Amino acid sequence: MAGERILVAKVGLDGHDRGIKVVARILRDAGYEVIYTGLFQTPATVAAAAVDEDVDAIGLSMLSGAHMTLAPLVVEEVRSRGSDIPVILGGIVPDHDLDALHAAGIAAVLTPGTTADEIAAEVAQVLALR
Repeated sequence: MAGERILVAKVGLDGHDRGIKVVARILRDAGYEVIYTGLFQTPATVAAAAVDEDVDAIGLSMLSGAHMTLAPLVVEEVRSRGSDIPVILGGIVPDHDLDALHAAGIAAVLTPGTTADEIAAEVAQVLALR
């Protein structure tokens, strides 16, 4: 885990950032270097920052219901830059969307109620598969 870098981002018009700040702290406390891009990012800006910062994973937080559109676009933007950085999604995601998100390249989905230990373990598992 030493030296692994995670970029966390809010994509789209969702202005609720308390959760992503909590997740950033959880990841920091688990030993990751965390880069938070802030609110109102586009898929292109997230992908560019992730590639420029040479991160090991991207964490997206979405509470707006736009996860089926925006999360796959982040994956596409990352791949279009020649990178295979895994994208992890957290937020309000209905169970019936999980298969489609995985098929679109989302490495993992964390939903409400996921504990801090589970978040750290899921990120570690995604990184181990890289």
